[in-house]
Amino acid sequence: MKQLILLQPVSESERGVYTTLKLAFVNLYDLVQLTKPEIMLLVVLTGATALVMQGDFVHLPLKFVLVLIGLELAGGSANALNQYLERDIDARMSRTRRKRPLPLGKITPTEALLFAVGIGVVAVVLFALVFNWLSAALAVATILFYSLFYTLYLKPRTHLNIVIGGAAGAMAPVIAWSAASGTLSWTPWILFAIVFFWTPPHFWSLALCLKRDYETVNMPMLPVAKGDSEARRQIFIYTIWLLAISLALMLVHSGLLYLVFALGLGSYFVGKAFHIWRQKGSTEAWGLFRYSIVYLMTLFVVMMVDKVVR
Repeated sequence: MKQLILLQPVSESERGVYTTLKLAFVNLYDLVQLTKPEIMLLVVLTGATALVMQGDFVHLPLKFVLVLIGLELAGGSANALNQYLERDIDARMSRTRRKRPLPLGKITPTEALLFAVGIGVVAVVLFALVFNWLSAALAVATILFYSLFYTLYLKPRTHLNIVIGGAAGAMAPVIAWSAASGTLSWTPWILFAIVFFWTPPHFWSLALCLKRDYETVNMPMLPVAKGDSEARRQIFIYTIWLLAISLALMLVHSGLLYLVFALGLGSYFVGKAFHIWRQKGSTEAWGLFRYSIVYLMTLFVVMMVDKVVR
């Protein structure tokens, strides 16, 4: 009987439902890609760390998760607006035209814009109604700063684009802390500073590898505007600042476990940056770029573990 059922032909209506569901799934996947999910993983991680260190929502899992959802939606909105506004540039860069949904024609610009604005509105409403107006205002400011000021003004005009624009990507701990407490303190701003000073060496090492792409679209990333040597020197300088600021967290909110990891991870980061300053070639730059991701994820995980075990 089971074999007979399996051999029965699929009706046109069933085939239509299957096709509709498949298209909906594919379209949803492409919309999610607008949010840059790899980047959002780091955003959510840094926000979660702020919540653990602040403490009020640790035993309120629903509110804890809702804050992270709000961060995901707000950051995803900023990234989606960035892709919408840069769709012509993305279509000319080899790295982006082969992987982003707008250059590939998988979704339309109108769909991307509606999606970006929609999830941004949901994020702001969530922060305002469930938490407080401070976190909602910070979420709005972050979305507008990244999608408009950074994308439209800073990025095409100055080699300091990543330095200034990095403030948007560093706001997750500040927004999360304000959502939980309704106030701000030194701790979330130190977390902000860690991500802020991590961003230039992270993106400049990538820019060294993708220099031709940025030259093609006349984007004044540091290696294009000032040359590879200056970019490598600045990477080294910013990693020293990053190490110092990561240790500043000891003044307000961390213990011995964090100190050991911050010193070890940071010193290795500085060593790799020094090596890339003295060496040439894309291999070292790719290695630094990959390590920078491991560094930030590990450092923030250790912050949470350190807080829990103390």
